[in-house]
Formats: sequence, C-alpha cells, structure tokens
Amino acid sequence: MNAKVEMDKTEVLRLKLEVLRREHRDLDEAIQALHEKGTADQLTLRRLKKQKLGLKDRIAVLEDRLTPDIIA
Repeated sequence: MNAKVEMDKTEVLRLKLEVLRREHRDLDEAIQALHEKGTADQLTLRRLKKQKLGLKDRIAVLEDRLTPDIIA
C-alpha cells in the first residue's frame, strides 16, 4: 500500500525557514573562521557577507508569511 504523506503550506514554509536559518548560521561561522585565520581576501569575505544578507532577507519574508496578521 502506498501511503501519501502531504505537508500543508505552513509545514513546508517552516521547513524552508529552518534550512535557511541553518545556512545563515553556517555562513556566519565560515565568515568568522576566515576572519580569525586572516587567510581570506576581502572580496571573498564581501561575497559571503552579501550571501548572508540575502539569506537574512529570505528568512524575514518567510517569517512574515508564517506570522498571522494581528489587527490591533
């Protein structure tokens, strides 16, 4: 018997959000490690930081989609 497991949109968004947060953390650790070693050139650091900011923006969009609108 084939059992189909479907996730609703909220579960999918939460999963994507967790993946993006993990990538953001990993980039932060990589940037910090390169900074401490002093082996990375400025262009590499700038690219990684830009990528990290892009992830932060995508995380913010997903968080907004998951947070219900509250009318005050």
